[in-house]
Amino acid sequence: MRKLLILSAATALFSAGVARSDDNNSYRSACGIDATTVQNIQKQLATVVQSGNGGLFKPNLMWSAIVDRQGVLCSVIKTGDAWPGSRSIAIAKASAANDFSNANFALSTAMLYGPTQPGGSLYGLNNSNPFNPQFQTQGTGLGYVPGGIITFGGGVALYKAGHVIGGLGVSGDTSCADHAIAYKMRKAAGLDGAPNSDNIQYPVNPPAPANPQPAVTGFQQPRCLDTDIIP
Repeated sequence: MRKLLILSAATALFSAGVARSDDNNSYRSACGIDATTVQNIQKQLATVVQSGNGGLFKPNLMWSAIVDRQGVLCSVIKTGDAWPGSRSIAIAKASAANDFSNANFALSTAMLYGPTQPGGSLYGLNNSNPFNPQFQTQGTGLGYVPGGIITFGGGVALYKAGHVIGGLGVSGDTSCADHAIAYKMRKAAGLDGAPNSDNIQYPVNPPAPANPQPAVTGFQQPRCLDTDIIP
């Protein structure tokens, strides 16, 4: 098993209240999810990447990020030599799933793929809530709201007692494998009480003769590889 590299310890509590950072004109806050819960979520990653999720890598090489309900970044970790660029993507996935889920309806980032395509009912959503580039640097962003919108698999909202407490985003492989990992981590942590199924949905209609990929409708996203799974 690849060693789990903890880049951002959930136990590093932030200063109470809100403090202004004069150098970047943003605000730092304490994470709104208790440290024990954050640790419980993140500790699932090392096991889940070994569990068979499809994708390019075995075990999967993955970044995992958690934000609270206000979008504050609580924790970022990774396994192995995960792509550096996936750090920001994981944070943005966590943010997007948290931003567009509530007690009545859960939207995973995989579900956002279909409606954000040209002509879709949410086309243009990708341009909202942009990622703050000052947090692209490795190791930055804890206690701040980096934002970001990603509309492919890997982000799920975290539910406790029927309410969203934040979001989990993972990135480092195909978006299909990323979704499977996030979905499994959330379930293993006991925070999967969404009001509806927000699992990934793949097109099932036969492909057109000239197009090997079936048309995407509703809340679907395309398959990535022949090894894709539905967790």
